[in-house]
Amino acid sequence: MTGRLLEIWTTPEAAGPMVRSTSVRALAGVGLAGDRYALGGGTWAAYPLQEKQVTLIDADEVAAVAREVGVPLTPGLTRRNLVTRGVALPAVVGRYFAVGEVLLFGTKRCPPCTHLERLTGWKLVKALAARGGVNAAVFVGGRVTEGDVIRLVSDEEAAGRGAPVGADRPVPRIVALPD
Repeated sequence: MTGRLLEIWTTPEAAGPMVRSTSVRALAGVGLAGDRYALGGGTWAAYPLQEKQVTLIDADEVAAVAREVGVPLTPGLTRRNLVTRGVALPAVVGRYFAVGEVLLFGTKRCPPCTHLERLTGWKLVKALAARGGVNAAVFVGGRVTEGDVIRLVSDEEAAGRGAPVGADRPVPRIVALPD
């Protein structure tokens, strides 16, 4: 499974407007440089750190939701950091994967909350429930750049890059999605 990174979005403050960048540094154990969660803020900063380091969403899922709901929803308005194409994002939960040189671990699915509806004024929670993307933790930092390849990484490769495996491997959180 390989895909591509299409867009990168960050904001330094909770509920602040998202800003698109062509490249950003991913910081191991922290998140994306300059993003609200890496800075210790963010609406959901009180949740476990690994769950809020980086968020990913699929561009085609966003477009489908925009059509279904009849609103001009764009990937940047979803408040996710990395916009992808060609990756079955739910399949990275519980797995190591790379975005360019950066090593991430899929920590959980990321259904939207009513915070997104408050910010946009659109009813999106139900339409995005199973398509809200995933959260990931940064295990090996580096630069991520639009156009980077996204690929699954074996535990052997992850261990070779210094990530914990075996009994020390991270445990994803299972999020129940509505039917």
